[in-house]
Amino acid sequence: MGSFLLVGGSSDIGLMLAEKLIQRGDNVTLLVRDESRIASLPGESVQVLVGDANDESLVLAAVQSCLSSGDGTIDGVAHLVGSFAVRPPHAMNKESFQEVLSTNLVSAFVTLSVACKQMLRTGGGRVVFTSSVAGSLGLVNHEAISAAKGGVESMVRSAAATYSKRGIRVNAVAPGLTETRLSSPIISSEASKDAAVGMIPLKRINKAEEVAETMRWLLTEAPDNITGQVFHLDGGMSNVRS
Repeated sequence: MGSFLLVGGSSDIGLMLAEKLIQRGDNVTLLVRDESRIASLPGESVQVLVGDANDESLVLAAVQSCLSSGDGTIDGVAHLVGSFAVRPPHAMNKESFQEVLSTNLVSAFVTLSVACKQMLRTGGGRVVFTSSVAGSLGLVNHEAISAAKGGVESMVRSAAATYSKRGIRVNAVAPGLTETRLSSPIISSEASKDAAVGMIPLKRINKAEEVAETMRWLLTEAPDNITGQVFHLDGGMSNVRS
């Protein structure tokens, strides 16, 4: 039995990841924005904090809650906070760009900073971040989210080096288009969905469960020598031409 913290735990993938960990018998702490979405999770093995993932004091409280839920260690942390902003630079003002960076990148750094400080005290652990295919592949109108997720991927590699000798493993998943609420502006329209699928070598979009299962594996079963990696769950989009 382990203890895990999911920052952004009320997202579609966060909920699936929480369910997978609970089924293993793990203790799960969730930091969420929408408490109503987690009503189906069994309360006896879940601790919930509600608020903004950029609030360092709240993230610290969530980490401490996770520590107290088990044997005083924190086995893993997943950062699942994200936003959807697909607009060209000339149609996005500075404030909107900064909001995308704050939601996706700054909150990831806050989680990394706070969680690793505690993990250093308790012997290490695993941290998994959520990137995007846009973090490594130039996509039309994705400048803001590309900047944010590219920053997450670079941060993951650097953090993996920083903590490599301290027992902390840091990785990321980078999904392509996935069946979630966040992607509804694209997948709700058959025309835009077909256009997006046409760019994917496997000619299908991800299931949220596939992303959640990869994150669970990285948090619980992946070999100890995996760190600083970005797992591209994009149907071959970033590396394959068909």
